[in-house]
Amino acid sequence: MLAAVVSVSVMAQVPGLEPEQDWDLNGYLKYMATATFPDGQSSSLDHLVHQRFNFEYRFNSDVRFNVGMRNRLLFGDTAETPGFGQLVGFDPGYMDLSTNWLDKRGVVGTTQLDRLYLTWQHQDWQLQTGRFRVNWGMTTLWNPNDIFNSYSIYDFDYEERSGSDAVMISRKLGFASTVDVIYSPSQDSELESYAGRYMFNRQGWDMQLLVGKSGLDDVIGAGFAGDIQGAGIRGEVSWFDPVRDGWQGESLESSSVASVEADYSFGGKHNWMTRGAILHISNPKEPLNALLFLNLPLTARTLSFTKLSWYADAGFDISSLSRMTFSATYYDDGSFFIGANNTYSLADDWQMLTVIQRFDGSSDSLFGQTANTQLFWQMRWSF
Repeated sequence: MLAAVVSVSVMAQVPGLEPEQDWDLNGYLKYMATATFPDGQSSSLDHLVHQRFNFEYRFNSDVRFNVGMRNRLLFGDTAETPGFGQLVGFDPGYMDLSTNWLDKRGVVGTTQLDRLYLTWQHQDWQLQTGRFRVNWGMTTLWNPNDIFNSYSIYDFDYEERSGSDAVMISRKLGFASTVDVIYSPSQDSELESYAGRYMFNRQGWDMQLLVGKSGLDDVIGAGFAGDIQGAGIRGEVSWFDPVRDGWQGESLESSSVASVEADYSFGGKHNWMTRGAILHISNPKEPLNALLFLNLPLTARTLSFTKLSWYADAGFDISSLSRMTFSATYYDDGSFFIGANNTYSLADDWQMLTVIQRFDGSSDSLFGQTANTQLFWQMRWSF
């Protein structure tokens, strides 16, 4: 009996032989200051304290439960804008899992469960239900195939991205071959979404086909990813066909959305990497203003407001602890974006991020009408 106790004690001290626990808990705490300098107007200063928990509990080898909760405290000049708290607390899901626990005198406190799902996986089958991220994109920037979880390329503070309230069944068919079927309900039955995807590999290239319904559109799409002479090449295309002629006083028309991108890593001492992308939307929808485009949830058919959009970036390591990236976007209405960011590792669990963004353009362009420069400074502690 004593020998058994000693044996277990010794095993617990040997790296890699500790008994595996049933649960994991991690997250981070971030503070970010944002200074905005609109052309011809007074500047503003905003603050964000952002805390996150990620929890997973494993009932057995087949079943696990995941929860992701983000808590945010926003205060400053923008938080004094009428309706700001309502915008921050908006939850587009079937389940309203967001609540504002503070909204007064320019201070908004909000909590959201953006992950809440159960996963069953056995051999080649998997079932997920709840709120989780459905990532069907094959490109890394604009994702016409990501019909459930689209996002803004300028939102660098929310790396987890939003989730969908859905049920998904998946089955592996062989090497790099999978079939997914998903249903996402809506409070308005006309806005429900469902789709199927077949993903496979041919001669080293990943490919996918999808068909379904996304909100008010029937959708069919395809995507690919591979490399040519060391350069990563990826692309996606989707066709959106409205199921009705109009919605809430606006006419609906068919539209195709396609994106192609390439990246290349030069390696070397500074680990240089470049990336370029182009997005085409046959029938774009122009938002009322730039503020709405940059802050409201996007869909896969509203990734841009012009027919053609171009993007390029280049990044390199200043040192083993610091990396610099420059990026730019151009829209064919004359709008453009230029930005730079620097990440610096202060310690194993501490990181500092500095970002500068400029939105501008011709006088009659969307960004040109509200040209501004934004400066962000963020400190992050992970646990």
